[in-house]
Amino acid sequence: MSLTLIEKIWNDHVIKDDGDGNFLIYIDRIFLHERTGSIALKSIEESNRSVRNPKKVFSTIDHIVDTFPGRNDTTLMPSGSAFIKSFRDSVNKEGINFFDLDNEHQGISHVVSPEQGIALPGITYICPDSHTCSLGGLGSMAWGVGSSECEHALVTNTLLLKKPKMMQVTFEGKLAEGVSSKDLILYLISKYGAAGGKGYAIEFKGPVINKLGIEARLTLCNMAVEFGAWTGIIAPDQKIFDYLKDKPFAPKKEKYNEALDQWNKLYSDPDAHFDKQLTINCSNLSPFVTWGTSPEQALPINDVIPDPNNIENALEKESALRAMEYMNLEAHQKINTIKIDAAFIGSCTNSRISDLRSAAKLLKGKKVAKGVKAICVPGSTQVKKMAEQEGLDKIFIEAGFEWRESGCSMCFFVGGESFEEKSRVITTTNRNFENRQGKGTRSHLASPTTVAASAISGHINFTKNIGSEV
Repeated sequence: MSLTLIEKIWNDHVIKDDGDGNFLIYIDRIFLHERTGSIALKSIEESNRSVRNPKKVFSTIDHIVDTFPGRNDTTLMPSGSAFIKSFRDSVNKEGINFFDLDNEHQGISHVVSPEQGIALPGITYICPDSHTCSLGGLGSMAWGVGSSECEHALVTNTLLLKKPKMMQVTFEGKLAEGVSSKDLILYLISKYGAAGGKGYAIEFKGPVINKLGIEARLTLCNMAVEFGAWTGIIAPDQKIFDYLKDKPFAPKKEKYNEALDQWNKLYSDPDAHFDKQLTINCSNLSPFVTWGTSPEQALPINDVIPDPNNIENALEKESALRAMEYMNLEAHQKINTIKIDAAFIGSCTNSRISDLRSAAKLLKGKKVAKGVKAICVPGSTQVKKMAEQEGLDKIFIEAGFEWRESGCSMCFFVGGESFEEKSRVITTTNRNFENRQGKGTRSHLASPTTVAASAISGHINFTKNIGSEV
């Protein structure tokens, strides 16, 4: 029988088919962070159970911790310190792999995992975080779970799942200069809607995907969940195999060669059945940016805000009107003239070394516009160290950006640090719903280069449009 890539991984991990659409699936690796992982571990402890296989569980502190230089357990978030200390006590008690604040491998879970070879092609991988699908960029079957599901997997290394439908999205053509994987996923979501992938596991493929770097693939898969998908995945290739070789938690020596034999079989068969197939011609795509309060409310950066009166669907029209009111925008307003108050480069979507390099290349020798608060938060301590070795930190600082410690930071507001009320922020994050980055903040999602160009200009902008003003 011809199978899709997801079906191959799924079948390799089925313990039991209940016959009612539910399957008991073996879970290879689990990653925890302090925000929800602490809840799962505490529940296990209170019920006198234990983690079944601590060596296959990994953890870090990323969500609640502050990112200010010299940070420690003390946080701006009320009760944040208690979360961190409770989590640290639990992971140490269970003997789980732990990247604490003073560990050179600390960072955002979805950034740390590829760096350390924790996520691997063909494995099942979970984390109590919706953007776990990022790891599909390495060929892992990875998805986010709730704390109760996480607790069950920690104790049993299993989860009961319904098999998703299969979707294939093919990206054809050639990307123009300045167009990134962030633009690809924003275009896809804007065209087919934030629920366009609901109920599906999505495989991304095509000549454009083949040319993407590893970190760009992680960005693309990161936002599969914003498309409504259960997960996203890309078939692993030689780029991935070379990247994973000698990573700390990847197979070594003979075991690496054995793994390679299996990894080379991880692709969809030519005549595999997909429940839905989409094809995107990328040749004419330009940088994208969101204008509303959903990733689907995105447009080319040189376009204008849509007129809700031209939207036929009543629900979409109502959503557009609400978004325009919240974002304080008007129909037909040119997107690349909208002034910003802040710029943010960070998050599990776009905080890797390639993201920082692309932004720094644009920022070098330039200054952030007057009145714009600009912040760069590396995705991991390792990324931060690499950037500093290359002098990227100096470029960001000289341009007027704050240079931070690694963590999730201002990607989301949970009572900790946030942007000022009603600030307009151009951001490399993945969600732009109301109050995401602070009370009343107006977040515009974009790529690192678009964020850098906008910070310099003082309004939403992109590389080719900066001109002589800088």
